[in-house]
Amino acid sequence: MPDIYTIGHSNQTLDEFLRLLTLHRLDVLVDVRSAPYSKYTTQFNSAPLKTSVTAAGLKYLYLGDELGGRPKGVAFYDADGHVRYDRVAESPLFLAGITRVESGIARYRVALLCSEEDPSGCHRRLLVGRVLAGRGTAVWHIRGDGRLQPEGDLVAAAAAAAPQATLFALEDVTPWRSIRSVLPKNGQPSSSDS
Repeated sequence: MPDIYTIGHSNQTLDEFLRLLTLHRLDVLVDVRSAPYSKYTTQFNSAPLKTSVTAAGLKYLYLGDELGGRPKGVAFYDADGHVRYDRVAESPLFLAGITRVESGIARYRVALLCSEEDPSGCHRRLLVGRVLAGRGTAVWHIRGDGRLQPEGDLVAAAAAAAPQATLFALEDVTPWRSIRSVLPKNGQPSSSDS
């Protein structure tokens, strides 16, 4: 079974972040942020991050258009601004990104990058990791303190925190979507975004 790693940059220093990549012997960092920029931690903006990562001997690949958590197109959002992961996961662009990642993990140790340290509510886990796991990939999360957390631990924690089971499975009544709305405060995406 191939492995995929995920990591969130959070507010770490660049040196701390690079240490984590080295600690886990990663070869490729795949940036899955839709907008690869940070207002507060500018060391993680795409251009300087790529320079730093490649200087450290790793490869950097941007796949935010394919695998990002804020896809373009009104069809990928519900009325409340949540991303409909079920729709994204079936889109040709997303599937092309998944195929590219699968091709990479056959030859390299690859980590998916997003901004949140905790993968619990991040699309890198809830969307990308879930699809890869469903296709036979083991998902591991690199935490800010350096430990490696298996996806199974997060699944077990979510199950323990869930309300008591009802007659219907949660999957049958809860749509597969982002936990929170990801739209800007000005509202719904326009039809010109499709």
